Amino acid sequence: MSLPAPLSVAELAHRCDPRQFTFATTNELEDIGVIPGQERATDAIELAVGIERDGYNLFVMGPAGCGRHTLVRQRIEARAASAPRPSDWVYVNNFVHPHRPIAIELPPGRGAGLRTDMARLVAELRSNIPAVFEGDEYRSKTDSIDAEFKERHEKAFAGLGDEAMAQGVALLRTPAGFSFAPVKDGEVMGAEEFAKLPEAEQQRIKGAIEALQTKLERLIRDTMRWRKERLERVRELNREMTLYAVGHLVDELKQRYADQPRVVEYLDAVQRDVIENADDFRKQDEEPSPIARLMQQDEPSLRRYQVNVLVDNGAPDGSPVVYADHPTLQNLVGRIDHISRLGTLVTDFGQIKPGALHRANGGYLLLDAIRLLTQPFAWEGLKRALLRHQIRIESLGEVYGLVSTLSLEPEPIPLKVKVVLVGERLLFYLLQAYDPDFSRLFRVAADFEEHVERTPETSLLFARFIATRARGDKLLPLERDAVARVLDFGSRAAGDTHKITANVERMVELLHEADHRARQAGSAATSAAAIQGAIDAQRHRAGRLRAEVQEAILRGKVLIDTAGAAVGQVNGLSVFDLGDFAFAEPVRITATTRLGEGQVIDIQREVELGGAIHSKGVMILSAFLAARFSSNLPHALAASLVFEQTYSHIDGDSASLAELCALLSSLADVPIRQGLAVTGSINQLGEVQPIGAVNEKIEGFFDICQARGLSGEHGVLIPAANVDHLMLRDEVVAAAAEGKFHVFAVRTADEAIELLTGMPAGLPQDTGVGPQMTLNGRVAARLRELAALHREQPRPGQIRRIARTRGKHDAR
Repeated sequence: MSLPAPLSVAELAHRCDPRQFTFATTNELEDIGVIPGQERATDAIELAVGIERDGYNLFVMGPAGCGRHTLVRQRIEARAASAPRPSDWVYVNNFVHPHRPIAIELPPGRGAGLRTDMARLVAELRSNIPAVFEGDEYRSKTDSIDAEFKERHEKAFAGLGDEAMAQGVALLRTPAGFSFAPVKDGEVMGAEEFAKLPEAEQQRIKGAIEALQTKLERLIRDTMRWRKERLERVRELNREMTLYAVGHLVDELKQRYADQPRVVEYLDAVQRDVIENADDFRKQDEEPSPIARLMQQDEPSLRRYQVNVLVDNGAPDGSPVVYADHPTLQNLVGRIDHISRLGTLVTDFGQIKPGALHRANGGYLLLDAIRLLTQPFAWEGLKRALLRHQIRIESLGEVYGLVSTLSLEPEPIPLKVKVVLVGERLLFYLLQAYDPDFSRLFRVAADFEEHVERTPETSLLFARFIATRARGDKLLPLERDAVARVLDFGSRAAGDTHKITANVERMVELLHEADHRARQAGSAATSAAAIQGAIDAQRHRAGRLRAEVQEAILRGKVLIDTAGAAVGQVNGLSVFDLGDFAFAEPVRITATTRLGEGQVIDIQREVELGGAIHSKGVMILSAFLAARFSSNLPHALAASLVFEQTYSHIDGDSASLAELCALLSSLADVPIRQGLAVTGSINQLGEVQPIGAVNEKIEGFFDICQARGLSGEHGVLIPAANVDHLMLRDEVVAAAAEGKFHVFAVRTADEAIELLTGMPAGLPQDTGVGPQMTLNGRVAARLRELAALHREQPRPGQIRRIARTRGKHDAR
């Protein structure tokens, strides 16, 4: 079997050829209105915003930075701009049930007009009503009523007094009330004088007084009735005068809002309430009481005539597009504020505040899914509103029975809104699996691509996107070479030379930093050198931990050999993922073998420093060893594998090829070249499978070798399937071009072990010696030797039988 040759320079970095572009700078390119490569998501967005059916809300999923919010807002705002404006909504006082404010829908822009009209009405009533009650006509009518009842009162009592006098009895008015007393010659008789009268005369006078007393009581009852009648007459007069002051003003408003029946109904209620409470307007000139001043109340009784404009859509045409960045329950469905007065909390319909659903009603509401789901009760509140098609303002205390005080119960407002949730794919699948309402409410999913195919067409689209963002962000134009370098950066971020990352935000960040460098250099356009300088600067800023790890290796604190050869020892490659930045460093993997029961001990797993995927890789290589070398023999092997000097959790199977090579080296007693590092996973058939972060792994080993001095013996073995993913740094490519560093692509474990040891892999049945000796033959021979030793070893049952037999002989 011929050994794989090092990869060519062209295979190490598939650079974008600037000559495929016909422009000199991005100033020559037209703007693009979409994000390249997101046609699938765009179609879903168009469907969701276009279909007018219940439940066709939108869930936008994909990785952060791929332009989810940008594309959604572009599409929605474009559609919303040509849509009609939704209605205004106001809350007004319910004069019958004040704790249940009334919601009124008005044409767009007329809510503020109604508020102004009502404020003007109250102001006019404050002057008109007192003027009417202070006028001569009102005084004349009240005087007439008073005179009428006064005359009736005096006439009745005068008649009773005359009747009494005719019977020799006087009607006396005392501080305690009315009383009767006998008189003689016009003078009230005393008790002694009355006693001197004949008995018959006394009896006559007593009878007359009793009869007169009955009539007096009847007259007093009539007087009370007349007083009530007078008050009612005065009250009716007040109503007439108030109606005279308010009627024409309210009629004008009713004509103005004749096309709004609910407003007309409300104005009728206002008129009735003003008529019944005219004194509230007559008392405005009075000096407020100290308590009122303490409470800082400014004519609180007239607040009931105000209009609380909850939603004002008087802006230019277009439906609202609202993004709620803090979607708590109250921020979504609204709230009722309270004001502290004299140690108590009070509220009214004027303290009703709108939520995001109110502002977005008739339009679009954009929410971040994770923020919504992490706010208590917010998700359930949103679902209730969407399922009921109405917005009901409720406090948490009322919903869950935490408080029993009476508060407002505003009339619910009908809801018609398109909700857009933006979040990760995991959230979408979890909601779909565990929330039965989710599929009913969010029937459309826009799944954003993580990577875009890298073709000449998409490269040009990305160039136009770069030009668009450069103009939009007021950046310098980019030269053609700079655009090509940005696309290379996108391919490196995607981890695939045939793709470009859809994380456009990372590209935009790079453009901003490169623009800064170009301006500092006084350039008229951003060059490829400025782009590369920005990339290097990003790498340097994030490289503190990488520098510390490399320093530990170079100073010998972490033992890594890059020269010579060793048995059972190989350089693996470990990746450190720090979010937007990842780097790799070599790690020593060692293997020891001995006689045993076929067990391969994964020390990382035994001490709980290895993950499930890493343990799976160890089990697979163990199965490969047993299947290849011990199919007809006892697998009498005990082996130990460990990542030396690792003190934290590791996972992944990308080191399983390196672990297998270390085991084969230990079994065959053949040293492995320490100038090479290995990465790749293995399957049970001995095939090498692709891994992730291949560029970072190669560069991590290259940095250590370069620091120690490249000798031409250094290199990295990678899976052949990863060749299309290579986008190495220029210095790595240059070292490979000079023959100082090599990258080998292997397809099988045999190819890898041959490169590492320099010995032909051969077959397990090879039994040659000297030049004909193969590594697999040596491994097979060693395992046969262990199997023979294993057969010679007594089993536990045999040991017990031997011990019993010896005991019998000793007893004899």
